[in-house]
Amino acid sequence: MITPVLLNAGPTPTAPALVLRPWRVEDVAALVEVYRDPGLRRWTDTSMECEDDGVRWVRARERDWSAGVRFGFAVLEAASDTAPSRLVGNVVLKEVTPGKPSAEVGYWTAARARGRSVAPRALEALTAWALETFRGDGLERLELLHQVDNPASCRVAVKCGYEFDRTLPAAPPAYPLDGHLHIRHASTRQGGM
Repeated sequence: MITPVLLNAGPTPTAPALVLRPWRVEDVAALVEVYRDPGLRRWTDTSMECEDDGVRWVRARERDWSAGVRFGFAVLEAASDTAPSRLVGNVVLKEVTPGKPSAEVGYWTAARARGRSVAPRALEALTAWALETFRGDGLERLELLHQVDNPASCRVAVKCGYEFDRTLPAAPPAYPLDGHLHIRHASTRQGGM
């Protein structure tokens, strides 16, 4: 079992540091609020209409972590003297299997935090942790997939050293449009951060 960890991503000149930690039930109200954004709902397949939906989602993330199959992190802006910490995103490592050379990463950013390098900083922290933590289990590369009509995700992938590999055909209903596959190998140095 992988012990839950706390990851950090440093501040930028225009944004506070980030703290990445496993999801908790106390995140539910903020999670439901973030999911009210139509832009986020466009890119995710999760329905989050009320706090009960949020609790079920967080409990599923806790079970995934305990089972060692999926490692989801709430991304929070670090608290400061003038502001409490607040939820700004999510990053996840999924499809982790001992002996399998690849796993997949995913992420989303809250509307209020877009354009402040939340996704690339959080993805880079997750990437470093995943490649270090699962190296002994044979993890050699991470895959990132996004629909072709999501140029922001494409920019994040490239910024973090995930090279474009190929275009994947649509697979409706889950994937109604073609997608891009980006890959980051363990030997790749940190992206253009």
